[in-house]
Amino acid sequence: MSNQAKGMHGIWTSRWTFIMAATGSAVGLGNMWKFPYVAGSYGGGAFVLVYLVCILLIGVPVMMAEVLLGRQGRQSPINSMREAVAASDSPSGWRYIGWLGITAGLFILSFYAVIAGWALDYIVQMARGDLRGADGEMAAALFSNLTENPLRLILWQTIFLGLCVGVVAGGVKKGLGSAVEVLMPLLFVMLLGMLLYAILNGNFSAAWDFLFAVDFSSLTWRAVLEAMGLAFFTLSLGMGSIMAYGAYMPADASIGKTVLIVALFDSLVAIIAGLVIFSIVFSTTGIEPSAGPGLMFISLPVAFGNMPGGLLIGVVFFILVAIAAWSSAISLLEPAVAWLMEAKHIGRITANVVLASLAWALGLGTVFSFNIAADMTVAGFTFFDALDFLTANIMLPLGGLGIALFVGFVMKRELVSGQMSEMNGTAMGMWRLALCYLAPVAIASIFVMGIYDKFFL
Repeated sequence: MSNQAKGMHGIWTSRWTFIMAATGSAVGLGNMWKFPYVAGSYGGGAFVLVYLVCILLIGVPVMMAEVLLGRQGRQSPINSMREAVAASDSPSGWRYIGWLGITAGLFILSFYAVIAGWALDYIVQMARGDLRGADGEMAAALFSNLTENPLRLILWQTIFLGLCVGVVAGGVKKGLGSAVEVLMPLLFVMLLGMLLYAILNGNFSAAWDFLFAVDFSSLTWRAVLEAMGLAFFTLSLGMGSIMAYGAYMPADASIGKTVLIVALFDSLVAIIAGLVIFSIVFSTTGIEPSAGPGLMFISLPVAFGNMPGGLLIGVVFFILVAIAAWSSAISLLEPAVAWLMEAKHIGRITANVVLASLAWALGLGTVFSFNIAADMTVAGFTFFDALDFLTANIMLPLGGLGIALFVGFVMKRELVSGQMSEMNGTAMGMWRLALCYLAPVAIASIFVMGIYDKFFL
């Protein structure tokens, strides 16, 4: 890779733009959908406390390492890792961390676009009044009608990927930077508006007690491991996004302080979303906080359909979900686009169209997993189940573990110190302790738990 190619994609206009971009990458369906139902399933407050501790002790150190690698290389994750491996005189196998991240990101984008399409569809359903007065049976039927219609799913999948291409094709400053500078403040404004509605019209006190009343008697080791996994997943670690965004980070920005701000924003979105959702859940008879994955697409629509002004609030809510998904999805596409531009010397628009088309074609497997191929399984996996399991339980943990071990033990100290020069000795020592020992043990536990749950329980 020539020196001329380094930094060919540009630099964020400011540290704040990087914060918005990294927060947009981290904030997605994990915050708006997964965090509330997992917290509900594991009893609330004690789980939330463990989740926040895991964000601080596991997520933040690994995220700092991933940003460091990106800024050191100033290229796509594949070429940044290749350069870091060469500069550290380390075995060449470490460079596959970049390949693993980019591949995982594209795999995730393929099914993420399908799930995000559900949110787009629900915006229309809410706006049309389809869920007015809905009960659980009616909401479940409407959701089934959506997932069992492949053409409808393909339409929304295509629209969502088109929105992603429209942003990423604009480049780092005019595309990604401009988008996150609009989308993220809009997301926070809408989320705070939903919080105000929840305070005034929902059972906010019950939601607050549920999320913040700590009862350790309800906390199991299973819940602790779930909190570790969720903390890792919601920060978008191990999938190339953060490394790619780190490549565009200004040289004078503090990695440690910036990542802490991103983690704070990410956690705030998850907690506020939880307060909003559970305020609505607890104000509606017959809906349980432990409703599981169906909480967003079946249980909440029942609540929206039966509360004063609920359909309008439902429209706002699903727009919020779609924005969160959009800001994450563009970060899944960008690393692969950056690599294709570097490797094949083609334009950004062409690279976008090629890779989005690949994700779209792969996403058809997910679409059909909910309808015409729902009964076609291998070892109990549909195509979607297999891709979800492969990325969440194998590729992301291995990628994150590789990043922690490489930066912690293999990368030359002077390269690490050069990127972390703003940290004093005490802070550097605490970071290295967490990165070298706490994070690898935790990530390995997540990996083992995922394999054990699927094949041995």
